[in-house]
Amino acid sequence: MEGFQKNSATFATRAIHVGCEPEKWNSMAVVPPISLATTFKQDAPAQFKQYEYSRSGNPTRDCLEKCLASLEEAQFGLVFASGLAATTTVMHLLSAGDHFITMDDLYGGTNRYFRKIVARQGISVDFVDTTKLELIPPLLKNNTKLIWLETPTNPTLKVTDIAAVVKIAKDFNKDIIVVVDNTFLSPYFQRPLTLGADLVLHSCTKYLNGHTDVVMGAVCTSNNELHDRLRFLQNAIGGVPSPFDCYLVNRSLKTLAVRMTQHGKSSLAVAKFLEQHPAVEKVLHPGLPSHPQHELAKRQCYGHSGMITVYIKGDDINITKKFFESLKLFTLAESLGGYESLCELPSLMTHASVSAEERAKLGITDSLVRLSVGLEDTQELISDLDQALKAAVA
Repeated sequence: MEGFQKNSATFATRAIHVGCEPEKWNSMAVVPPISLATTFKQDAPAQFKQYEYSRSGNPTRDCLEKCLASLEEAQFGLVFASGLAATTTVMHLLSAGDHFITMDDLYGGTNRYFRKIVARQGISVDFVDTTKLELIPPLLKNNTKLIWLETPTNPTLKVTDIAAVVKIAKDFNKDIIVVVDNTFLSPYFQRPLTLGADLVLHSCTKYLNGHTDVVMGAVCTSNNELHDRLRFLQNAIGGVPSPFDCYLVNRSLKTLAVRMTQHGKSSLAVAKFLEQHPAVEKVLHPGLPSHPQHELAKRQCYGHSGMITVYIKGDDINITKKFFESLKLFTLAESLGGYESLCELPSLMTHASVSAEERAKLGITDSLVRLSVGLEDTQELISDLDQALKAAVA
């Protein structure tokens, strides 16, 4: 994308080949087979070749985990039944009495889990705008064990300086774990581990799968100790995906580079159009010079995905509803990152579990619309948004 740093030339090749070598299978299959076996024969009690029980390890899952690790430039990859299952597993690295810091603007499900579940387990949390680095040091304590970043954030697309937060954390205590939710960009546009993060997390449901037919999560790391602990938790908690779902996501990774390239091109074109539209109050897209962290995004990322946040003029729920009713190509639905273009109203949908007070503080109003720009013809998407905006404010 224009203005962003150059991406890795080998990304697309690794997405297609790593973990999927035909030599791995007796059949020499080019596409990894789906191994549905739940258990595996042992030569003697507790003496098995590689697998013993499918929750603990599965050949099809291994292919996906290796490929994801390669794309994130990590040594290890682990996949889970959902993005929140991955989040839950990571948070089991903490114990009662521990403290962690997280971004104030988060996916609604993560926010709900931190506030209503983790907080009941004797783990304290501080929510803060991590784009303001000076706000982080005063929150660090002797029992601070983890910093959770989501960048860009959902839905206001704030971009946090990952390397700077890592330095703040490690200077205070080298054992603080820095986690980055990379769902909105995928490893094609951002690789947090190369910036010093300890763990990178994904809802594979979104861009990694990209076909709106699988729910899954993933965590990648190059830290041996964290990998061993997470691998134990993956088996002990049991939130693992099915072999068939692993096959589907592995299939989808083969086109990740071309999909993300088009998502990026289309979303920037749409964002530029919307920024000039008379019915639009504000557009948030890190590729626009008007974005508060535009320069940081250019240094830290390789581009931006299909995510756009739009404030429609009027701050009136009826105007917003009329906009949704008038759309023809964009589908009103939760989720994002698929080949189809989606739109939603976070205040009533994905972030309804966030308190009204917090939504107001974060700017999640009834006029804020989240767009996930898909792979349809870009000009047709622009035309659809244009006619819907005109109908809404007529």
